[in-house]
Amino acid sequence: HIDDEARFALSQFYKSLLTTDSIVLDLMSSWASHLPETPKPTKVIGHGMNEEELAANPILDNYFIQNLNKTAKLPLKNDTYDICLIAVSIQYLIDPLSVFSEVARILKPEGSVVISFSNRMFPTN
Repeated sequence: HIDDEARFALSQFYKSLLTTDSIVLDLMSSWASHLPETPKPTKVIGHGMNEEELAANPILDNYFIQNLNKTAKLPLKNDTYDICLIAVSIQYLIDPLSVFSEVARILKPEGSVVISFSNRMFPTN
């Protein structure tokens, strides 16, 4: 969904937020998380709907499959994650407020949500 320059810029932005102590949720992930090689977070959990893509993502320590448009409730503990990443996929949510409520629940009090968008258009006709 994004070109090499955008992937690099996103990776550099993530680098400015991460520490080696970070616990990261990559929400609506795929084969790539766009995370930099360093610093390597303590843990990266992925979420998505395509198991083949998630299994091919080398940065993920673990992942789960869930359709957030059917069930927004995340199977994750309260106050656990430092950062939640949502890369170029937020537009697919039917009820983003319910998902954001869940993200707020699982983030630590000083946690961050990083939502990135693409400037590319994919016509439906």
